[in-house]
Amino acid sequence: MIRKAKISDVKDVQKLINREAEKGKILPRPLSEIYELLRDFWVYEEKSKICGCCALHITWEDLGEIRSIVIDEKWQRKGIGTTFLKKALKEAVKLDLKKVFALTYIPEFFEKQGFKRVRKSQLPHKVWAECIKCPKFPDCDEIALIKKI
Repeated sequence: MIRKAKISDVKDVQKLINREAEKGKILPRPLSEIYELLRDFWVYEEKSKICGCCALHITWEDLGEIRSIVIDEKWQRKGIGTTFLKKALKEAVKLDLKKVFALTYIPEFFEKQGFKRVRKSQLPHKVWAECIKCPKFPDCDEIALIKKI
């Protein structure tokens, strides 16, 4: 079941994200950031266990970012990531966002959903405000993609 995240999910969400970060597939997120941005997150829960997460973060007046799509290995390839992305895009439409972007190491997933690769320099400078906290800053090796909605 996919639902909006609750306070009680935060530590499990961080474990999911940071486990994938250790594999180099996603950037780590500190616990404090997940608490602060909790309203951005959805979780996939199966048998009272958090098995996946995804976030939509509003970046600017017309721009949102898809963040932290993570599915536990046992639950991958079951359409959960695609469902997360569809929920995020549906919410973006309700919020009147015009575009949604992602920075990722797995661009093919987003391309299958209609995202197009762009140069990072095409994204507004506001996007990079949080990058200063990233361990890979300023040598970002993620791929930028964007979708007009």
